[in-house]
Amino acid sequence: MSEDPKKIELPAPTGWPIVTAFGLCLLFAGLVTSLAVSAVGLITGLIGAVGWFLDVFPHPKHEYVELVPLADRASVIKQSPRRVEHLQFGEGGHRLRLPIAVHPYLSGVKGGLAGGAVMAILACGWGYFNFTIWYPINLLAAAGVPSLALSGVQTLEQFSAIGLLVGTVTHLSVSILVGLLYVVLLPMLPARFEWFWGGIMTPIMWTGLVAASMRLVNPLLAQHVNWPWFIVCQVAFGVVGGYVVFKSEKVETLQSLPLAAKLGVEAQHKEP
Repeated sequence: MSEDPKKIELPAPTGWPIVTAFGLCLLFAGLVTSLAVSAVGLITGLIGAVGWFLDVFPHPKHEYVELVPLADRASVIKQSPRRVEHLQFGEGGHRLRLPIAVHPYLSGVKGGLAGGAVMAILACGWGYFNFTIWYPINLLAAAGVPSLALSGVQTLEQFSAIGLLVGTVTHLSVSILVGLLYVVLLPMLPARFEWFWGGIMTPIMWTGLVAASMRLVNPLLAQHVNWPWFIVCQVAFGVVGGYVVFKSEKVETLQSLPLAAKLGVEAQHKEP
């Protein structure tokens, strides 16, 4: 304890908890990226844990801080007698949640199909000039067809009925799901830069997520994919699909209407 009445004893500040937390983040991030990332995270976490342990054992580290004079301390906050009146659900003009208008889900389906068509044309074009048009289709289908996952380049260049079926269903399903994601995402983006965030940044971030998880989902595609062209296809999908969704007319969420109005129930009113 400090003998000076103008000072108070407090725990000494330390940065080891942050180092430990950062090491744990790297440790778990390596599960979907690389073993080297997990190794670095393990070493960093151990160093942070040891440093943190030494700060509290055998004796906790403290420091003495001078007390602020009473004249310089903050004054007591005065409570206002006013109260906030909360609006009830269903009152006109009250926005309970944002956005108050969204694009219809059908536009997401159309945007996903349009973007998926452009992406498929670009992918098959890359396959035609480098291998065959069946090569990218079989690569995509390899995640669900074990025979294609164990095949070589020569087999992947040949036509496969099961590969065409699985690849088409997979591509259409993912395209529609991403198109529906654009319906939810676009109204929340800055209105003046929706084309940039939706058409360029979102596909780039999506590509990074796919690149980190593709080794687990489709190792064959991760091994043979052409990443520069893959990014071009993703951006093309984002631009076309986002444009179709953006140009669709927004509909109100009807969140300000009472439940009876949402259900279409008409109440009978008696004349006075």
